[in-house]
Amino acid sequence: MPRLSVVIPHFGDSRPTTHLVQQLLAQDGVDEVIVVDDASPSPFPAMAGVRLKRRPTNGGFGAAVNSGVAEASGDLALVLNSDVTVGPRFVTDLLEAAEPWLPAVVSPRVVSRAGTNEWVGRHFPTVAHQVVEWLHPLVRLRPRLHEAVGHDTSALGRTAVVDWVIGAALLLPVEPFRAVGGFDERFHMNAEEVDLQRRLRSSGIRSVVVEEPHIVHEGGGSTPSPDRRRWLVESRLAYAHKWGGPIAERRLRAALITASAANLFWNIARAMAGRDSQPLSTFRSELALLRTRRGLG
Repeated sequence: MPRLSVVIPHFGDSRPTTHLVQQLLAQDGVDEVIVVDDASPSPFPAMAGVRLKRRPTNGGFGAAVNSGVAEASGDLALVLNSDVTVGPRFVTDLLEAAEPWLPAVVSPRVVSRAGTNEWVGRHFPTVAHQVVEWLHPLVRLRPRLHEAVGHDTSALGRTAVVDWVIGAALLLPVEPFRAVGGFDERFHMNAEEVDLQRRLRSSGIRSVVVEEPHIVHEGGGSTPSPDRRRWLVESRLAYAHKWGGPIAERRLRAALITASAANLFWNIARAMAGRDSQPLSTFRSELALLRTRRGLG
């Protein structure tokens, strides 16, 4: 059985992280638990059985995971968001389910508090995926447009090899992770997990979703912030630049600006029909997001 290091980035309320750590310390298969306090305004307290790494500055998810894996002694690192809940046999069941696929990036099935499956398996992002997400007229149709926004529908609720998996729970092979340089810390939040898995795929490491076990994901609790949409847009533009150069970034930016213009006309029509809509302020806020020049340099 490979040695397992659990790495939990912490930022915010310490209670969910503490609850998760308590669940993990009671399980077989866990060789060490490392909590990385990412300069949290509510510091994580020292706990028996936990290795605590305090970062002097907040670097985001990728930087926190890199700090934890740098301290890890295991062959595998299980990276968990602080706002997840796991069952009493989660670690043992995950290691058993992952074993035929290793070395690989492996995610358990992820469900919401309401019990619905989250879209863990994804396709590598395209301009078309992001335009569909951006268009207001498609909001009501989005529950039926999963493939159009990059969700891999073949992986919902079943074991499957996918392009990449979301970062709520990641079982990572430590040596390949270190060999590709870990997470690119220039992505503060969002796109860091797809970037990592794209680099790992180039070195022969696949990404896999397993049907069982599963975790319950609170969603958003680990990084509460009004800046989340800005981080998302910045990271997606930076990802396009990294993997396709300045032409790819300009193509994505132009496509989203065009989608914002479509949103403007849609919202004008809604306002004229008496709907609650603020066409100009919404358009200006979207353009402000798309004018960002934050890159990876």
